[in-house]
Amino acid sequence: MIDYRMGNDLDLDAVIGVYRRSTLGERRPVDDRARMKQMLERANLVVTAWDGELLVGISRSLSDFCYATYLSDLAVDTAYQRQGIGRELMRRTQEAGGEATVLLFAAPAAVDYYPRVGFSNGVGYLLRAGETLR
Repeated sequence: MIDYRMGNDLDLDAVIGVYRRSTLGERRPVDDRARMKQMLERANLVVTAWDGELLVGISRSLSDFCYATYLSDLAVDTAYQRQGIGRELMRRTQEAGGEATVLLFAAPAAVDYYPRVGFSNGVGYLLRAGETLR
């Protein structure tokens, strides 16, 4: 039975572990502990999934709880995928965000997943760190 919890007061090693055991670890700075710590501490809406004492999933977001929730990370341990854990993490994120619209950028491997669970396509733009406005 998977237990879902709210909050970002988490063991950093457990968080890094679930990122590594998911496909998201390939695209996050998991070897930069200081940055991962800041990412976790500064997120104001975090939902986690636990199998006993093992962290098996995380949804990490920034929200104003009334208009916009940016779901920046959704990671589920590959051994636990296809069990509805990611969907439940997102459902709880949406619920906790109140009236806010949930926004995200899909990883290339997940482009087909999000429309299947109810997300609609939109237009997004990025200005990456180090890039400047013209």
